Amino acid sequence: MRNNLFFVFLYSNLMKKTTTSIFVLFLFVLNGFAQQSKIIAKGAILTKLSGEYAFTEGPAADAEGNVFFTDQPNDKIYKWSAADNSISLYMDKTGRSNGLYFDRAGNLLSCADLENQLISIDKNQKITVLVNDFEGKKFNGPNDLWIASNGGIYFTDPFYQRPYWTRKGMDLPEKRVYYLSPDKKMVTIAAREFVAPNGIIGTPDGKTLYVADIGDKKTYSYKINLDGTLSDRKLFAPMGSDGITIDKKGNVYVTGKGVTVFDKNGKQIEQIEVKEPWTANITFGGKDRKTLFITASKAVYTLKMKVKGI
Repeated sequence: MRNNLFFVFLYSNLMKKTTTSIFVLFLFVLNGFAQQSKIIAKGAILTKLSGEYAFTEGPAADAEGNVFFTDQPNDKIYKWSAADNSISLYMDKTGRSNGLYFDRAGNLLSCADLENQLISIDKNQKITVLVNDFEGKKFNGPNDLWIASNGGIYFTDPFYQRPYWTRKGMDLPEKRVYYLSPDKKMVTIAAREFVAPNGIIGTPDGKTLYVADIGDKKTYSYKINLDGTLSDRKLFAPMGSDGITIDKKGNVYVTGKGVTVFDKNGKQIEQIEVKEPWTANITFGGKDRKTLFITASKAVYTLKMKVKGI
């Protein structure tokens, strides 16, 4: 009888351990599925393309998915080819270009802070100055821009003292967001009350504009009105940003310590680690617009995504 009881006890414990092991394994597998990113492609690895620059900035994709970015301290624009993954020098002497954005005609628009201007660079690399001043005073230093579907341009104007400037302070009393009318004839103040507005991007439907106040560590959303004015300012995320972009699902990507991704309701859904001192800017490129292109300090990176960029 004692032997029978011993075997019953042993069998019972084995069954308990087996059941527990299966349950733990189930939780492990379930957790693995739960942690699988909704936006990063399965098995994707952050890839460093090059680390040979002084400080990379302002990536913008053209119609073919090629990405143009700046080495701002060296006053150069480089081109990453979506066809063969190569990088080549596109342009030297760019007016100290920072933030870039392509218009519908294929011109590369730039926040050029050598003379604190907004400029347009055509396919032959001819430069046209779009905006030179506001009410007779030089801008503090245009930094980033976004072009609405009607051709109107929103751009941020913080102040970062540059070693190549002779001036030592701001000409304008505030750091603002400005709006250049579609006919390029009028500049107005679109938004104010920032510590240092930097990254800026709008939604594809033209209804919402996001502005990152990197100085105040906050990102705001605005309603874009039919006349281009902004209203209904709301706190979107408790984090500022250098650069900012959006994917097709409405997720908003901000930078700083790597790339932080928020859904359209402002809930953080992803953190992409980038092992560089500072992640400056981001955009989507590639032929299918599923390559996240990241400028980070002296380097540039790519990451394959499940989602497309706008």
